[in-house]
Amino acid sequence: MCGITGLIHLDGAPVSPPVLKKMMDAIVHRGPDDEGQWIERNVGLGHRRLSIIDLSPAGHQPMISTNHRYVLSYNGEIYNFKELRIELESIGYWFHSNTDTEVVLNALDAWGVKALDQFNGMFAFALWDRKEQKLLLARDRYGIKPLYYSFQGKSFAFGSEQKAILANSSFDRRVDKSALLEYFTFQNIFTDRTLLEDIKILPAGYYAHIDLKFQNPSLIQTQYWDFDFREPIEKASDGEYREELSRLFRQSVDRQLITDVELGCYLSGGMDSGSITAIAAQSYPYMKTFTCGFDLNSASGMELACDERERAEYMSYHFKTEHYEMVLKAGDMERVLPKLARHLEEPRVGQSYPNYYAAQLASRFVKVVLSGTGGDELFGGYPWRYYRAVVNDNFEHYIDKYYQFWKRLIPNSELKKVFEPIWEEVKDVWTRDIFRDVFKHHSENLYRPEDYINHSLYFESKTFLHGLLMVEDKLSMAHSLESRVPFLDNDLVDFSMCCPVHLKLNNLSNVVQLNENEPGHKTKKYFEKTKDGKQILRDVMQDLIPRDITKAEKQGFSGPDASWFKGDSIDFVKRRLMDPNASIYNMIDITSTQNLINEHLEGKQNRRLMIWSLLSIEEWFQQFMTV
Repeated sequence: MCGITGLIHLDGAPVSPPVLKKMMDAIVHRGPDDEGQWIERNVGLGHRRLSIIDLSPAGHQPMISTNHRYVLSYNGEIYNFKELRIELESIGYWFHSNTDTEVVLNALDAWGVKALDQFNGMFAFALWDRKEQKLLLARDRYGIKPLYYSFQGKSFAFGSEQKAILANSSFDRRVDKSALLEYFTFQNIFTDRTLLEDIKILPAGYYAHIDLKFQNPSLIQTQYWDFDFREPIEKASDGEYREELSRLFRQSVDRQLITDVELGCYLSGGMDSGSITAIAAQSYPYMKTFTCGFDLNSASGMELACDERERAEYMSYHFKTEHYEMVLKAGDMERVLPKLARHLEEPRVGQSYPNYYAAQLASRFVKVVLSGTGGDELFGGYPWRYYRAVVNDNFEHYIDKYYQFWKRLIPNSELKKVFEPIWEEVKDVWTRDIFRDVFKHHSENLYRPEDYINHSLYFESKTFLHGLLMVEDKLSMAHSLESRVPFLDNDLVDFSMCCPVHLKLNNLSNVVQLNENEPGHKTKKYFEKTKDGKQILRDVMQDLIPRDITKAEKQGFSGPDASWFKGDSIDFVKRRLMDPNASIYNMIDITSTQNLINEHLEGKQNRRLMIWSLLSIEEWFQQFMTV
């Protein structure tokens, strides 16, 4: 697990070692154990290493192939690297280390981009072909590891984080106003845009080439993998599906236990992290586990249920783990915002400060942590979302209904008013089209409720899960901590995509309207009525996890922010967002925005998601636009 970066001068000018070093230093937190750079005329690759497997100097990067043709800067873990190594040795490859990096390098030498289909794990890398003068960039299937790139002037730059690109002092920073509009619609960015105009992210499941033999080289992108949720044509028995899930889930967790450093687990009190801990603890006696709870002295209503420490402690007792926990207060949310914004680089999918503190806690004791991210998206953990759009006239009707739900912050009817200062520049950005484009490579032949559920699972895996993975990567690596996600094992994902919907959800006809702004137990009314969501995982894990956990309702990892924003943190909110000189008001209308904020402060509406987003974007301006 590491940080990668690189620079190519398209006009042939030599790469400056100090400039490349500055780019590497901007992401030192991703790899404090070692550093390296490789420069040949106008091409430079940089690397920061977090040593996890084979801690010796043999794992130094950038790594050069034995034939001296290829140079690799790689970030990630390939969990099947030992099997691939045996296959490569059988066709004549020699190895000088025990790293997965050398396996990736030789696999790319042997099989080219087809090697990507063989990798089971998380990765982002840059491979320079000295003979063909061609750069290959690639990102794993699910987007666990990020990879950004930028064309500006006569240079092409890339990195694990935007900060690596921004370290080049010649970079001209301009806000991508279209991305800002996209974010304030979905509380996420579905396209390859970032909040900076000339920085893009390589999509998950893609590789890209830039060929310097051409006079005006461009980045040619190719998709090599995509999610494909569908009902199986020939179904096995329900029991056979449960047996296969049990086998594959255990296999996935066992695969991801490989490490030469200490490993632990997040333990939130829910099904996903509990399931992983249950399996991992069988191989790691007294495994260390970590959870964050919340001070509820000023919480009210449904937010009184935000704290999951009691359930996490119960599971720690059950699995005999060495358990550590942290209790967060409103002041913790306020004080971490500058660091959070700096590391996250742009906000994604809700309040993420608890993730920052959870990673900080884990990093004090271990170097690798297992996370439950992905379980909900693969096995239907959000039924109150899918059920809003299971009965439709056609595909476009489905898009309209699901799009209405996913406008999490500002509805279309308010966009023009809120974005009045920049409306002429963004008026042609149609967020419904952005939403629909998520499905551009997916079937539109939908007939049954199950088809629409599978489309919703596809959409959320492409968008919401990707946002969660961005948060997971950035905030764990902020503390030099490797976060692994066992639910995103290739074999387990393949199984989940063809697992019948009726094994994930019990009731496809009951649509219950819930307010997504409700924190904590927002699903209580629905869940008590249908006992739905991730049913097959609950069935498989009921012999390992206490029944009151497998039968418990889904709860998100969020604090009592609605209460804090109008209580303990009200002065903080007013100081940041009621200031007429706040940077955000160069982009959005101050009057209409502050009216919406006041509705929350006065208890008229719950606008916790919007207030968090406004606070985050304002801090983003301070961190990235005031240099």
